[in-house]
Amino acid sequence: MNFKEKIKKSRGFVAGVGITAAAFLFIHARTTDDPYFEIAKNLDIYSNLFKELNARYVDPVEPGKLVKTGIDAMLEDLDPYTNYFTEADMEDYAFMTTGKYGGIGANMHRKADEIYIGDVYENSPAQKAGLHPGDVVEAIDNQLVKGKSIEDLSALLKGSPGTQLTIKIRDAYTDVESQKIITRGEIEISSVPYAALVGPNKDVAYVKLSQFTQGCARQVKDAFDSLKKAQPALKGLVFDLRNNPGGLVNEAIDICNLFLDRDQLVVSTKGKIPDVEKEYRTMGPAWDKDIPLTIMVNSNSASASEIVSGTMQDLDRGVILGERSYGKGLVQETRAIGFNSHLKLTIARYYTPSGRCIQALDYTHRNADKSVSRMADSLKKSYKTMNGRTVLSGGGIEPDVKVKEEPMSQVAITLYTKNYLFDYATEYAGKHPTIAEASKFSLTDAEFSEFTKWIDKKDYSYKTETEDELDTLREIAKKEKYYEDTKQEFDALKAKLSHDKKQDLLKHKQNVKEMLENEIVSRYFFTRGRIAQNLQHDKELDKAIAIIGQPTEYKTILKVKK
Repeated sequence: MNFKEKIKKSRGFVAGVGITAAAFLFIHARTTDDPYFEIAKNLDIYSNLFKELNARYVDPVEPGKLVKTGIDAMLEDLDPYTNYFTEADMEDYAFMTTGKYGGIGANMHRKADEIYIGDVYENSPAQKAGLHPGDVVEAIDNQLVKGKSIEDLSALLKGSPGTQLTIKIRDAYTDVESQKIITRGEIEISSVPYAALVGPNKDVAYVKLSQFTQGCARQVKDAFDSLKKAQPALKGLVFDLRNNPGGLVNEAIDICNLFLDRDQLVVSTKGKIPDVEKEYRTMGPAWDKDIPLTIMVNSNSASASEIVSGTMQDLDRGVILGERSYGKGLVQETRAIGFNSHLKLTIARYYTPSGRCIQALDYTHRNADKSVSRMADSLKKSYKTMNGRTVLSGGGIEPDVKVKEEPMSQVAITLYTKNYLFDYATEYAGKHPTIAEASKFSLTDAEFSEFTKWIDKKDYSYKTETEDELDTLREIAKKEKYYEDTKQEFDALKAKLSHDKKQDLLKHKQNVKEMLENEIVSRYFFTRGRIAQNLQHDKELDKAIAIIGQPTEYKTILKVKK
């Protein structure tokens, strides 16, 4: 019996067991007037339906696929964090929690009918084999990639460390075809992709945390240790949690412990069952409980990021800076449900030390159209920080100092989404063996002029938001029979709003230039280079450093009691 036949047999066994168990539960419930009768009844209906479909449906059905579709539809009515993982999904889930997987250390993108190499990770098997962004992939293990999905290709690239694959590529720089044999390795994406001394005098420690994976608290501590060793007279810390989606709660607690002493309440959880009602406290001495701390967040900072920032805010331990965070106040756990499949489900809400839950969306009370609303301001409750400052529940973490991120221009977004910045960066890297270090690299005006000449031959047409709104208004006017009387006004306004792409490119030169520089830098210095280059133009970081440099302002923001 081959592997696939064993899987099919095991799936059939699962279905058989499910039917037997459901029937037993159904009979037991009916005879004992058990309160779980409704569950037993519906399990019996489901198993009978599944059996009839499998036996009598006109075309063959795939039991595993059918069950997954049904489960996913059922879970969709709950919240987006309650998910079913089949055995095949578990590698991706493990990567989310550990930051590790077996593969070559490169991702792929589609452009028209071609598949090409996207980012290549530093020191990965892909980099060592000489792959670089922009290489066109033609075949993997003698399988042509044309027509395959990115998900299918990702599965071909992944595998146990030590195993080999053959990849046929067309070099982005030379256009020469070659075949490379690559040995897969354990790819570990560091949760701390960048750390550096920043500020005019290089006396402020900056650490970026991208996700709360296993061991990330140790990585954060090691980064701060290294920076403190390099600069013993540190004036303060900047902890960057922007775009950090969260992760493991225990890592968030350990990170809080870096700045808080032993036995300090960090977060508590409450749910349906008593087992999940817990208090989580710091366990050891602080790394530094007094050094000034600023934490940067934005609308994509969620979950464990909000535990750390919310705790620091409630205890007046640091200044939170940036934009309001996402607002995820729910806790999940993963439970094995047989045959290497798992259910990740929401089991509790978490509460910061002041007692607030920052969950912004109410998934329990959906609107008629199944949409979910944010908590109304009138329903938010007030809580007090240790120093008596007012903080609110139900809407994420509101920063102590608001700094709005500058939106990208439409022309920059279009150039990015159509891969023109990527393509030009590939051409640039092919012509320039080296560039200045990431934190100092900048295109000259002459080099940017070369880019504008190159892009002039490309189609990067787009609609502005105003043009989109005008088109929507035009359609409404047609629907309500007003259009014929106002057609001339609509046409005149459209002509007036019509944009000149070249003028837009010049108008938003700085925005486009920074994005292009960032793409170019990634070819030489990878993810750490992207971050270092971005920090050159980071107004939030500048503000965080300025606050640390002004102890009186820092204390005033936190309203420290004397």
